[in-house]
Amino acid sequence: MTSSAHLDMDGSAARHVPVLLKPVIAALAPEEGQWVLDGTFGFGGYSEAILKCGANVLGVDRDPEAAERAAVLQERYDGKLKFVAGCFGELADIAEEAGCAPLDAVVLDIGVSSMQLDEAERGFSFMNDGPLDMRMSQSGPTAADVVNDYAEAELVRIFRELGEEKQGRRIAAAIVARRGSVPFSRTLDLANVIERTVGRKPQQKIHPATRVFQALRIFVNGELDELVDGLVAAERSLKPGGKLVVVTFHSLEDRIVKRFFQERSKTHAGGSRHLPEQDLAAPSFEMLVKGGVGPDDEELERNPRARSAKMRAGVRTDAAPHALDASGLGLPRMLAESRSGGLS
Repeated sequence: MTSSAHLDMDGSAARHVPVLLKPVIAALAPEEGQWVLDGTFGFGGYSEAILKCGANVLGVDRDPEAAERAAVLQERYDGKLKFVAGCFGELADIAEEAGCAPLDAVVLDIGVSSMQLDEAERGFSFMNDGPLDMRMSQSGPTAADVVNDYAEAELVRIFRELGEEKQGRRIAAAIVARRGSVPFSRTLDLANVIERTVGRKPQQKIHPATRVFQALRIFVNGELDELVDGLVAAERSLKPGGKLVVVTFHSLEDRIVKRFFQERSKTHAGGSRHLPEQDLAAPSFEMLVKGGVGPDDEELERNPRARSAKMRAGVRTDAAPHALDASGLGLPRMLAESRSGGLS
């Protein structure tokens, strides 16, 4: 949720407009009486826009702070918003238990919200010094635990596969060398070590620690596994004609969503002289938009963080859900191996 809306506790106007709000609502097309599951409730930006259209919302979020923000909207839209503290990977079960299944639509805004990034104490960003935390649920192992306790080879793999960091080996070696005398506990400390290790050219706009912080955040929160689970759960819980709308912010996420929709909307494969054409399982989705939809110039001017956002959307058919092939969705190898039992 790299740029979700923030709703002040006093009910004042939102300080942040959700990324790709217009195309998301256009794709969802929420109507009176429908149930839309907002699997990454965050600060309630998408949810409030859906509620304004007359639809009901089932909000889901693992961040404990989200429940406080949901309470504001629950009071404003009496009876039309339910909120459940949980992970969107379990949205099918959540919707069933909440009495909202089958769903008319699901929207997922993947990643970390702008307000989480801006809150130094959450430890997601090195723009302001804070504890090296990064936990969305505020429970379990922290990024500091990973940096200080994991073997050098494990850190290399995390940085390379989840952050696409080409300097992963040098950075991991520097971390291991430093932590032996002084463990890492602060965001700026780690960022400074990375910058000293790989250097930074004057014209370089992106901080050299960016990809490592992304990798740690994804790893600590199991974000890509959660994304796969959420897509599969949405396929199970949507009624025929139901919409699935997903907003991503980097290539790893977008590749998974793109391949999910491609695999589930194809009717034939092959057709070359090397691979005979073969029928596939009946498509469980039809594409709602062609390719990915990005921000327009007006949104980029208002919110530069939206520059990498991409929306993909599909409509559920009446076909049975497909079997999951996690490796075919483009999961990084370490995660694909873990899901198939290749790693303990």
